Amino acid sequence: MLKFTAEHEWLKIENGVATVGITAHAAEQLGDLVFVELPEVGANFSKGDDAATVESVKAASEVYCPLDGEITEVNEAITADPALVNSEPQGAGWFFKLKLANAADADALLDEAAYKELIA
Repeated sequence: MLKFTAEHEWLKIENGVATVGITAHAAEQLGDLVFVELPEVGANFSKGDDAATVESVKAASEVYCPLDGEITEVNEAITADPALVNSEPQGAGWFFKLKLANAADADALLDEAAYKELIA
């Protein structure tokens, strides 16, 4: 199941764990990323908390935690090569995996059609 937030994060949810990244739209708006700071594995976040930071040649921005949960894995590949987020924002450029405190909360997020309307 693919879900989106109004803050331009995407979530791919499987078995109560969400792989989280930023959308292609967000990556395009930011421009070429030069730095990514990821959360610590084991950290707990609430929906809306600053979970990661990205810096591009244009600006610095926060990546927000889309739902309550615990970080189970981070993508070290994007700290070594932030350009992965630009080239594959919804693939190899994912940020972290989040074990959802309540998987049903994802029902309140946007589906792909609603997200496309938001950015149109």
